[in-house]
Amino acid sequence: MPKGNYFVPDPVNEPILSYASGTPERDELLSKYKEMYNSQVDAPMFIGSEKVFTDTKIAMTCPHDHQHVLGHFSEGDASHVKQAIDAALSAKEAWENMTWENRATIFLKAADLLSGPYRSKINAATMLGQGKNAHQAEIDAACEFIDFLRFNVSFMQEVYMQQPESVDGLWNRMEYRPLEGFLFAITPFNFTAIAGNLPAAPAMMGNTIVWKPNYTQVYSAQVIMEVFQEAGLPDGVINLIYVDGPVAGDVVFNHADFAGLHFTGSTGVFKHLWKTIGANLDSYKTYPRIVGETGGKDFVVAHKSADAKEVATGLIRGAFEYQGQKCSAASRAYIPANIWDDVKKFMQEDLKEIKMGSPEDFGNFVNAVIDETAFKKITGYIDQAKSDSGVELIAGGNYDGSKGWFVEPTVFQAEDPKYRTMCEEIFGPVLTIHVYDPEKFEEILTTVDETSPYALTGAVFSRDRYAVDLATRKLRNAAGNFYINDKPTGAVVGQQPFGGARGSGTNDKAGAMMNLLRWVSARTIKETFVPPTDYKYPFLS
Repeated sequence: MPKGNYFVPDPVNEPILSYASGTPERDELLSKYKEMYNSQVDAPMFIGSEKVFTDTKIAMTCPHDHQHVLGHFSEGDASHVKQAIDAALSAKEAWENMTWENRATIFLKAADLLSGPYRSKINAATMLGQGKNAHQAEIDAACEFIDFLRFNVSFMQEVYMQQPESVDGLWNRMEYRPLEGFLFAITPFNFTAIAGNLPAAPAMMGNTIVWKPNYTQVYSAQVIMEVFQEAGLPDGVINLIYVDGPVAGDVVFNHADFAGLHFTGSTGVFKHLWKTIGANLDSYKTYPRIVGETGGKDFVVAHKSADAKEVATGLIRGAFEYQGQKCSAASRAYIPANIWDDVKKFMQEDLKEIKMGSPEDFGNFVNAVIDETAFKKITGYIDQAKSDSGVELIAGGNYDGSKGWFVEPTVFQAEDPKYRTMCEEIFGPVLTIHVYDPEKFEEILTTVDETSPYALTGAVFSRDRYAVDLATRKLRNAAGNFYINDKPTGAVVGQQPFGGARGSGTNDKAGAMMNLLRWVSARTIKETFVPPTDYKYPFLS
């Protein structure tokens, strides 16, 4: 077989299309949105070479129009989980023995398909099924997903190039093997890019995958599999199943060939899965790799030198883009009293302008939250805060679930920096602000660090470099992604590798080479050219 040293194209971040009025991409996306809105999808599971349909059908609806059914997907059971595992294990030998450049080609082609013919389809599916506006869908389902694919291929090459030193008479080399067994990917509703990346990243490294997406993300998951298949992904490499979590887990985590978990979701679920894996260690062939990105209670802290308008804009965007349903969304803020009046005024003015409604209307900044469960949780926090003493409603606070799951961007001011909405993850468009003494900046940094069990993202706003330096040092463990004079959301692949520690996950940084290293098991090979023929060392003479 011919060989060569191959270098993949240098990755460049996918340009973000504007969807401004009169642009061709706007017209194309609206046309695709309407076409898909008025169609009915019968979504199968993808297991090996089969598209699997079952008699148990679950409706896919729009968050902003929850009576409208986009189609149905086939829910599976334990037998389908076993079938998916068998398919992954059957495909494993051929896939891991395929040369890396051929695996790379598949995912590079998938990126180009998403950039071109599938762009409007993946974006429209994300808008319809997950309630994102055109811009949020574009930066997620198109651009970030494309970036994951292209940059991870480059990182894969970089991994394989990491080789040990050799000295005279021998050759040392490192082989990066896929893990021994199959991997289980569990993905969330809120990012199509994450849903695609969690199975794709380990697959690039020669692993085979059983993928279970969130039920509210199935619509775009179908498009992801369509893209992978058109790109030439062999059957059985990524197996997509729709099975209730405990049912799937009971099969996966009791299987001897379970080799790793790639997870994004809630902290509680991740901890439960980790405990389950630990309890079953004796039944596995190897120690499973566990990689997870979980919850967040992300902060913004402003110094007395900060610009009030910059702070207000960072809070509006950071807290309310995609209805606050980002792991990185700003949900607690600490504002010094000297700029609070201006920050409040600017925020109130902006929130009066913001429109809320269907993603089909490109004038809507805010859309609906994902489902009824989220709606009830978020509005429960709002109702409680409205009735509690020491909490003032600054903006919003209204909601309506009659047609879609709509919750107004809501801002509270809390006297107590440890009030529950300053501490607990809400995952919705609710921001709580504590106003502090401008001369107690260092003390408030301690409060920020100690308030939450999470450590995903955070931001500091300041024009005083000493204050920036102090905050960066004091909050070094409070956020895995730390922003200076910017909102704490919007990490870009290849620029800001993403992940947090503490209760926010294992910090294995999606969008970085270190994540791909988690999906290989290295083998060191030492070859001696002229082996010795006498056991005696010189010191024995």
